[in-house]
Amino acid sequence: MEPITMVLIGLALVVCAYMAWNIGANDVANAMGTSVGSRALTLKQAVLIAAVFEFSGAFFAGDAVTDTVRKGILSVDFSDPMVDAAFSQDIAFGFIAAMMAAATWLTIATRYGLPVSTTHSIIGGIIGVGLILEVKHDTTLIDWEVVQKVVMSWVASPLMGGLLAFFSYFIIKKTILDSENPVDRSQWLAPILAFPTFFVLGLALQFKALKGFFSKADNEGWIESKYDWLPVKENGVFNPFADNAWFPINSLLLAAVIGAIASLGLYLVLRRIDINEEKRGFRGVERIFVWLQIITAAYVAFAHGANDRSNAIGPMAAVWQVLSSDGGQLMEKAPIPLWLILLGSAGIAIGVMTWGWRVMETIGKKITDITPTRGFAAEFGAATTILVFSMPFLAVPVSTTHTLVGAVVGVGLAGGAKAVDFRVFGKIAASWVASVPAAAFGAIVLFVASGGDSLNMIVLLPLSFMAVGFAIWKSSGEIHVEDALSDAGAGGEGPGQINSDTTPFELFHEHAKAVEKTVEHMLDAVNTACDGKDASEAIDATIAAELEADNVKTEVRRLAGEDIRFGVHVSYDDFLYMVTRQDRIADYAQNVAEQIAFRPLFDDKEAKENLKDMANAVAETVAKYEDAVEALRDYTISGETKAAKTKLAELIREVNIKEHEADVVEANAAGYVFTNGDDEPLAAMHMYRVLQRLDDVANACEKAANAFLPILKR
Repeated sequence: MEPITMVLIGLALVVCAYMAWNIGANDVANAMGTSVGSRALTLKQAVLIAAVFEFSGAFFAGDAVTDTVRKGILSVDFSDPMVDAAFSQDIAFGFIAAMMAAATWLTIATRYGLPVSTTHSIIGGIIGVGLILEVKHDTTLIDWEVVQKVVMSWVASPLMGGLLAFFSYFIIKKTILDSENPVDRSQWLAPILAFPTFFVLGLALQFKALKGFFSKADNEGWIESKYDWLPVKENGVFNPFADNAWFPINSLLLAAVIGAIASLGLYLVLRRIDINEEKRGFRGVERIFVWLQIITAAYVAFAHGANDRSNAIGPMAAVWQVLSSDGGQLMEKAPIPLWLILLGSAGIAIGVMTWGWRVMETIGKKITDITPTRGFAAEFGAATTILVFSMPFLAVPVSTTHTLVGAVVGVGLAGGAKAVDFRVFGKIAASWVASVPAAAFGAIVLFVASGGDSLNMIVLLPLSFMAVGFAIWKSSGEIHVEDALSDAGAGGEGPGQINSDTTPFELFHEHAKAVEKTVEHMLDAVNTACDGKDASEAIDATIAAELEADNVKTEVRRLAGEDIRFGVHVSYDDFLYMVTRQDRIADYAQNVAEQIAFRPLFDDKEAKENLKDMANAVAETVAKYEDAVEALRDYTISGETKAAKTKLAELIREVNIKEHEADVVEANAAGYVFTNGDDEPLAAMHMYRVLQRLDDVANACEKAANAFLPILKR
């Protein structure tokens, strides 16, 4: 082998590794974006799990032999004398250009957090190469029917994924979330829902992810034919007992066994655990679906690694076959060396662990807000869609990215059109359309510039890498990988040291408890002063409690700005408004305590008893408000169940009733002071101001509780 050829092969391997890195960096969001968005997994956990399953799928379940002309885009008759060494070398150079162009486009998309299809990107590169080769060799190579299917899939797969996800979530909502006792309902219904879920995953794992395994088994005689398990490629029937079945009975039975085991396992697990115990920031219904979501996400990562690894090493296998052989001849099939499999698998895993978080945030946060139930519905819809389109009777090369984005939009629409940010979706859709022409244009430019000459290509590839490296370097200062992978809020408990599982609404409830504690000290100060004793200690305790509540308030605002799950129930601005309203309760309570310290109260026994009654009525209003905040917390971390929604609405109503009762007490107390305070007008006026400040506390409770109403009407 000539030195110049060895250098070219080395550079081609670098391009292959770069393509694999981009596959991991961009497509990993397909698997883990919804899990991150729902906070079923932290970003660090998602990246590590995705890296393991992507690598496992790519290394253990990918094809051992690949078609040298990937995806059926180029129609090459290998018996034609035209397919000689010169044509083969052009194909090899073209595939290098296609990989480099597709990888560069993926880098641009990942830089801006846009989830695009790696499959369609490499297809675009191959189309570009095909156009040039058609002109150069005066022949027809591009199969435009396959290209037409690719274009149709831009609409078909997101639409089907969205519809399946929408109806999956609709079923969960109607059967579980809207039931009178959603927790009891979910404990027996969730295992039933697990059966179809794992049945589909079982089929998909065989037909989509384990092609390589069954091919190896078939070749080595482990089974009579891989079509005992995999569907035939053509002329199939839907009779599962037929030899040419689309869905062979063996595969259906295996999938059914997988579904039954998963269903039984989930049933036994749910009998042993208390799903109302807060775990990972969830309880109740959402806690069940955390595990279902993680399992489906792990499957998608495994299947993606097995399927999309060939986008990187498939073209490279053809390049290696041509450049490393003595005759330089391209064959219809090319074996994939173990070291090349390891290169592609490692590249995907490294891509996941470096830039994967960029696209994860788009899938999990920017399109719509995700909860575990929504995330599960999206992933189930996407997995089912990919299985259907990958069957031979359709055989449409759909994109996992397109399908999952469509599914995320589908579950978002289940909460109303306003729940989906169509501006973000519009940018994503535009990037899909741009993938094929952008990669095609890049491949054409690189191939034409090389002129089919090895030395030119050796010069051009490093220049291309330098340009890409400069672009990455320019963007690296904006967000650091180590910051993105850190678990936000990890640490202990209390202000400034909150648990990483704590949600904004849980911390909002902690703030409500701190506010209630402030009011309790205020009540003690009022009672002590009315009893004619020194209230300075209780006043100081009120001021200290209000300061503590302020510290928690600061943490609430910080967490709301950082938690990517936040926003599913209310907008960020509306949440800050709720925090401000709640904080005013503590502020007014401090004002009451400070007002007491200004001068002695009106020295009238009945007036003081009336003031005590008012303070007690206010404290009861605050206690009821705290109950409402607790119900709001449960509503947000247990699933948006109808029962939790009804309970929250009832508590908001009770807060309003308590505030009205406090108004009645305040009116009677103020009337008595005005009627009997002529002898001590300054003291009477002072007591009236204390009553007004107490009324401010009750009014603040009413306004804070009513700020929850948009959540109920969402």
